[in-house]
Order: sequence, then C-alpha cells, then structure tokens
Amino acid sequence: MDEKNLTPLIGLTLPELREVAAGVGLKPFAAKQMAAWLYQRRVNSIDEMTDLSKTARELLRQSYRIGIEPPVARAESGDGTVKYLFEGAGDRRVEAVYIPDRDRATLCVSSQAGCRMGCTFCMTGRQGFYGNLTAARIINQIMAIPESGSLTNIVFMGMGEPTDNLEAVIAAIEILTEPWGMAWSPKRITVSSVGNIPGMRRLIEQTKVHIALSVHTPFPTERQGIMPVERAFAVRNVMEMLRGYDFAHQRRLSVEYIMWRGFNDDDMHAIALARLLRGTGARVNLIRYHAIDGDTSRQPSSKSTMEAFRDKLNSLGITATIRASRGEDIDAACGMLAGKDQSKEQSE
Repeated sequence: MDEKNLTPLIGLTLPELREVAAGVGLKPFAAKQMAAWLYQRRVNSIDEMTDLSKTARELLRQSYRIGIEPPVARAESGDGTVKYLFEGAGDRRVEAVYIPDRDRATLCVSSQAGCRMGCTFCMTGRQGFYGNLTAARIINQIMAIPESGSLTNIVFMGMGEPTDNLEAVIAAIEILTEPWGMAWSPKRITVSSVGNIPGMRRLIEQTKVHIALSVHTPFPTERQGIMPVERAFAVRNVMEMLRGYDFAHQRRLSVEYIMWRGFNDDDMHAIALARLLRGTGARVNLIRYHAIDGDTSRQPSSKSTMEAFRDKLNSLGITATIRASRGEDIDAACGMLAGKDQSKEQSE
C-alpha cells in the first residue's frame, strides 16, 4: 500500500484522536498518549508509540501514518531568512518562511494554496485560489523544518487568508496551544486577516492568539481599488467590530500597512489612519512595498517618508514601527510568496 494514501495523524486534535483510538479498539485515554507521541516526542513512526499494544500499532498502520513530510525545496537569503516549499493543495505548492532575529525565531506559515481575496499588490492573491490546506499540511510546515525545535513565534501570514480556512487554522492553533499538544502560549501566535468580519469574530472568540489586520489605506475607495474585500467588509465596520474586544492586556491587535510612494504615505493618510484606529488599541506595522513580477506601476515609499509617517502616527497617539524587510532576495518578503521552486536558481 502506498503510504501517501494513508491518513496523517499530525493535524488531528484530541477529540479526533479519540475517534482514531476507538477505531482500533483502544480506550479514550490512548488519544492523549498518541498526542504526546506526535506533538511532544515527535516520533517518526507509529512503531515508536511503545505504550500502545503491538496489535493496536498494527491496526493503526493499516489506515494511518505519522504524516510529517520534508520540504520539497529550500532557498536561503543573504540575511539568514529561509524559505521552504511544501506540498499544498489542488496540485499547487505552498511556502513557509523561517525568520531568525537575535533571540526570536519566527515561522510564517501558509493556510491556503493561492488565495480568494484578490489583493492587487500580493503575488499569492494574483494567482487565484487552488485549495485549502488541511490542519496536517499546516502543522507539517511547523514540524518538518530543521529549525522546528528553536521556533519562538508562529505567524499565519503566508499564502492564503486564514479566516477563509478557519476550521483547519483553528485546529492547528489548538494543537499548538493545548496542554496535550505543543503547549505553546497563544501569545506566541499571530493570525493575519484582510478583514473577514465573521471569521475574525470567531477567531477572536475561540482562540487567544494575537490578531493582525491588513489595512494599507484608511480611505474606502482607495482600499477597494487594491483590496476587493472592502466591498464585502468595509474597514470601518471591521474596526467597529474590533472595538468590542479587549486588546489592552493579554492579546495584541496590530495593523499591517504597506507603503507606496505618492499613494498612501502622506500626512493626510496618517491622520485618517489614526482616526480609523482610535479606541481599538491597535499598533501599526509599516511595511516597505516589495515589487512583484516586475510590476513598476507602484514604487515603495522612501525610508525618510516612512519614518515621517511613523512619527506622525506616534504624535497622534498611535504606536507605529517600521518592520524590517527580510528575505526579499529569495522572494520571501511580504506579498511575494508564490509557491515556486527556487532551489535550482539558488544553486546556480
């Protein structure tokens, strides 16, 4: 039997593992044993689950596999960022980006192959949508890289819109944060969204992770031109919804703001953005635009302009910082993920 046809055990939550246990005649407590082998001891084979009976292991092997699959390719940036290519969905591959930074090691993971949101400045959005990743495919990105054991943070900011694949994303968060799983603090995880109000509401209420919202301009007409989601979920309505939750203590709300020269980088935009964010407790991450597919219609704002925009926001009571750009030389920076195999071109 081709092992690829067997169901992966990674990506299964504790209730799902109880169903697996029942299917091979084990007591419900065996689910916690399997979870410990999978997510804490990180075994590579069912045979290593030695506190399960030999018969149970044989029955498990008939229908299941551990499910950890190594990356298809790897590309390393001159700044130490590493981009990994994984099997995804709909015959399309996805990327995860490992970003080391002094005492932090962040992994940016994908939740979909392609994306339905259609943001014009994003390489993933330009591809169209090919399929949702399973929880197993999401967790595999975290468990299969060599740096897995040293990770300090996970950000769902890779390919896809996390709230458009919420069942799998919430299952992955559960595996990451529950005591029977990897037992991470939710404060180590950030999930990004373009502003899907029902999805964000559910994410906020069912998890304790940090939330990041892509805004990019405070003006509705401008935003609709670059982010079609504005038609369905106006950013003003998103902010009104977010004001109903507490982001002042254990969890953080941040706003992602890519800056383009002459488009959204002047005082007028800063003042309107500060007004939009008032009462939410949101912090702003200013991001330099990274050109995609040779598109020269948009240019990144200059460093001095970004600094002036940051200072203006700070003077208006909004905490703003400029995010350092990482991995641009391997198309791993914000908005550049496309699921391409760059291993050949990196070795030439």
